[in-house]
Amino acid sequence: MTVKDAPLPPDLPEDLIESLLGIAPDSAIGQLRRRRPEARRHAEGAFRELLLPAEPGGLSLPERAALATRVAEREGDAALAAWYRRMIGDGAPAGPRLDALLAYADKVALTPEATSRGDIDALATLGLLSRDIVAATQLIAFVPYQVRVIAALRAMLQDTAP
Repeated sequence: MTVKDAPLPPDLPEDLIESLLGIAPDSAIGQLRRRRPEARRHAEGAFRELLLPAEPGGLSLPERAALATRVAEREGDAALAAWYRRMIGDGAPAGPRLDALLAYADKVALTPEATSRGDIDALATLGLLSRDIVAATQLIAFVPYQVRVIAALRAMLQDTAP
């Protein structure tokens, strides 16, 4: 399967966060989120651009999903990690390149100050272009943002539960 042939998830929701949390558009929290349509639109747009870009370049869709899964797992959001794991599908990547990407994700997240030009060069030797490495880094930074938004909304949902 080529990157271009990688299917989009069949259950791709209009809004991943609301779908994961079961937030109905007409619920109090759904209405609250719609008060800031630009925030909602940009969060969903970033998700789609980082995880499902029309032109993924040298960072395949399954690699992107594997990175997102790793970050969501590390951040402790099992539901988000499971959703990303399903995105990997049959094109599950494996091997030294994925190992290097996952190690890079861990390093960027846990000890960003220790990330060096050597880390970037190591990814480049595995065939990643600068734009691919930037995309990976953005994705690694985006998923924790998603996790925090989801955690805040979960807390709000618990506060509004009968």
